[in-house]
Parts: sequence; structure tokens; C-alpha cells
Amino acid sequence: MISYLEGKLKDVSDERLMLLVGGVGYDILIPAYAMNEIRRTKKQEEDLVLHIFFHQTERQPKPILVGFKNELDKEFFELFISVEDIGPMAAIKALTRPIREIARFIEEKDVKSLKQLRGIGERKAEKIVATLKGKVAKYALMPEVVLPGSVAEDFKKEVEHVMITQLGHKALEARIMIEEAMKRNPAISSSEELFEEVYRGQKR
Repeated sequence: MISYLEGKLKDVSDERLMLLVGGVGYDILIPAYAMNEIRRTKKQEEDLVLHIFFHQTERQPKPILVGFKNELDKEFFELFISVEDIGPMAAIKALTRPIREIARFIEEKDVKSLKQLRGIGERKAEKIVATLKGKVAKYALMPEVVLPGSVAEDFKKEVEHVMITQLGHKALEARIMIEEAMKRNPAISSSEELFEEVYRGQKR
């Protein structure tokens, strides 16, 4: 199974690209939001790293490779295709917005915004919410741009803001949960790690 590829960008079409790795060209499908970023930031012959979702079944014997810029995007994709009637090809077309935005739509039960994704009608949007709400909150915390040297207080404030405005916690409750999480694991250094520790503590 292929889970990671690093090579040179050779060709780009609507939903796929060719990545040349060690003299072998890999045909890789790319979700719309990620393809837009690649088109903006990469030129042919430039180096490109992709995390790969490998899909092959009895009904789909020809292997499909789906590429992502990071591991969290790949994880979200795997959750997204666990929804009934959404397979890999439908998901590739549907993911037209950044993962953090789609995760927020799901956690906020925003069916109207989910319906704006390509190929997602009201019934599918409702299934997505019913299947994934409560499972994708950490992806809503993914930073739009990763800034080097961010101080610890920044990610704590970001988690607190999401807990209050999107997940229904009161301000004091959110602060206490964050403080307890930091005491349990002082090595936390990102909003994603903090969010996971906060809700790990709730399950104890």
C-alpha cells in the first residue's frame, strides 16, 4: 500500500496530477480545494510531497490514489467517505472548501453550507451531519496558515474561541477545561493537541 509520495510535479489536469517518483509517474487524484492550492503554489518540475489514500476493492479493482498536503486532511477524507453513499470519487468532487471550513459546517449542523459542496444535496448533507458531528471538531481547529513562532497563548485562545462560539461551552467552563488539559500535558504546543487533550479529559 502507498501512503506517502515525494517527487516532481509533471502534469496537472482538472482533478488529477502526475507525480514523478524515482522514474515512475503516479496518477493521483486531488480534491478540489487542494488542487487549487497546488495550482497557486507549484509549477511543473517543482518538488511536491503528498500523503496518499490508497483505495482498491473488489468492485473497484483498479487502484485509486488520492493525494493530500498533510496527514490531517487525509484523516478527514477517510471519515468523510465513511458516510453512506459518499465514496472516494464523490468526496474528491465534494471537497471544494478547505477541510477546516467543512468540519465547522458539520459541527455547527450547517446543512445549508454543506449543500453548497459539489454533489451534496440536502439528504446527503443531513447524513454527513448525523454521521460525523462530534467526530471532526479537531479538524475545525486546523490553522488556515501555519505561522512559525506562534506563542502558546495564541493556540489556547483559538481553542477557547472555538469551544465557546461553535461547540456551546460557556467561557469559564472552556477556560477551566483548557487549564486542566495543560496541567495533564504541559508539552502541548498546538491547538490540535490541546483540543484532543481537552476532550480526552472529558471521556475519563
